[in-house]
Amino acid sequence: MSSVTESSSPPAAEGTPRDRGLGARAAAVLVFGASAAVLVVEIVALRLLAPYLGLTLETSTLVIGIALTAIALGSWLGGRIADRIDPRRLLGPALGVSGAVVALTPAVLRTTAEWAPPLLLSIASLTILVPGALLSAVTPIVTKLRLTSLAETGTVVGRLSGVGTVGAIVGTVLTGFVLVSRLPVSGILIGLGTLLVAGSALVEWRTRGWSGVPALALVVVAGGLAATVAPGDCDAETRYHCARVVADPDRDSGRTLVLDGLRHSYVDLEDPTFLEFTYVRAIASVVDTAFPEGEPLAAHHLGGGGLTLPRYLAATRPGTRSVVSEIDSGVVRIDRDQLGLRPGAGVDVRVEDGRLGLRRLDGGSRDLVVGDAFGGVSVPWHLTTVEAMTDVRRVLNEDGLYVANLIDHGELAFARAEAATLDEVFEHVALLGEPADIGLDPAAASRGGNMVVLASDRPVDPRAIQEALDARRTGWRIATGDDLTSWIGDARPLTDDYAPVDQLLQPYAPGGGR
Repeated sequence: MSSVTESSSPPAAEGTPRDRGLGARAAAVLVFGASAAVLVVEIVALRLLAPYLGLTLETSTLVIGIALTAIALGSWLGGRIADRIDPRRLLGPALGVSGAVVALTPAVLRTTAEWAPPLLLSIASLTILVPGALLSAVTPIVTKLRLTSLAETGTVVGRLSGVGTVGAIVGTVLTGFVLVSRLPVSGILIGLGTLLVAGSALVEWRTRGWSGVPALALVVVAGGLAATVAPGDCDAETRYHCARVVADPDRDSGRTLVLDGLRHSYVDLEDPTFLEFTYVRAIASVVDTAFPEGEPLAAHHLGGGGLTLPRYLAATRPGTRSVVSEIDSGVVRIDRDQLGLRPGAGVDVRVEDGRLGLRRLDGGSRDLVVGDAFGGVSVPWHLTTVEAMTDVRRVLNEDGLYVANLIDHGELAFARAEAATLDEVFEHVALLGEPADIGLDPAAASRGGNMVVLASDRPVDPRAIQEALDARRTGWRIATGDDLTSWIGDARPLTDDYAPVDQLLQPYAPGGGR
């Protein structure tokens, strides 16, 4: 980096070159790095908030909106202040303070989410807005230092603007394709904070100006230490989740897979026929009723989690071939390393998007498709639409069955829309759940939670399914025909062109489970 020197010479006349002391390379590095850092903070903030707000359209819109606000605010204020104060005095504080805030962000957000949830949005906004604005101010500050001649204004502004855009692109690609897949999000932010404070120290050394770096370095260290003890830690940070495996204190071989604080799967390492979650027992009841006992099936699973159902099918229907589309390779590693998945178990797990996985299947090649990719705080909307369900119908044979886990609360608007979607595609649809949730007990208030929907082009036997639900002591009922039509009401089917799933879904309250 070229040196920045103090000058006491009088202002140069218009059009006369002036040496403000910041070399072209140093200027490009500062603008490139600051712009890249803004995008790193934005993308990682989405991952930090997803366990508490869901990876939804609203969450993404919120974070993008705050980041753009920070960029606009920082650019405007940075330019105004640079016109009033020597720009060389501003670079060190802008880099150093932003670095300290970035390093503290993981601990602050996770602690707030656990201990003061109502403040989460406000605190999250500040942790994005403050460093984003300070880093965005770097470009106009550097531009001011590089404007040595009014005749070069367009060239300087255009060059630095282009460098900043390239930096933002690199920050986006590097974070999305490299950093997140290799480092925990807390490590990314603490590392970035360290780099920013180091940059502040280098600028300070060159200018012999601002001297707050030692204090900010201590803040970064404190942020790193706090991140190790903050709530919400996990065994592994995968591409999509904060994941933990929790042993069941009441069952030695029982394990619960927890993703983003929610219980997603329960696996008995020694007995795959033991089904802990009610919705899994309901799906097993449907499958056991719909197909002859012990008959091997060709099954496809949209979403894997702990692979409870594929294991169950392999144990109860020897020879069953289950193909699983699981988008998160980190979850698959946990299945292998901690949840006992072994080769040759009749379960073929493919790291892929569920809808893309469906497209690769031959028509009429599956007896069963299981949908269990819908979470309690977010839903992959492209797996909910008429077009997606039409592809499910394509891969099922004439006696095939689609059965899916739905999670919704409040007015159950998403669950109703998904039932309406299936009714648009399949000849026969049924809904299983708590009587109050599926409209069979009008006197009781709906609480929401898990429901199971099934669809096929052949009739199902509601009485046999109800008997199986009772035998497993689920307490659930089955709704079909007029009861289901009444429950769906005027819900509109979801399509690739219209799928406001994030607006329809009423997510879990913090700390909820399945």
